[in-house]
Amino acid sequence: MGMFTMRKPRGFQHSYIYVNERKEKLDKMTENAKRELGMIPEKEFSPEDIRGKFVEGTTHLRRRKESGKKPIPFIIKLFLIVLLICLFYAISNGII
Repeated sequence: MGMFTMRKPRGFQHSYIYVNERKEKLDKMTENAKRELGMIPEKEFSPEDIRGKFVEGTTHLRRRKESGKKPIPFIIKLFLIVLLICLFYAISNGII
């Protein structure tokens, strides 16, 4: 209830109306069972199948991806540190 703090707006959560997750899961299970029995040929390996699985498994990476924020690159951080060191050296020696 501070005077200088802003309240964060409520997050937007979009839920699909015409999607039946239970049916999709059951279809996937039956397809996997048919593959194991040999009724359907084996599925070819595709890198798209495993893309993003690590991010989905970790909560902090999933939150970062949902927020859309990108981390500051290491080179920019290093450049700022070197710039501050040079500025401190110049001020301490009376150059500036």
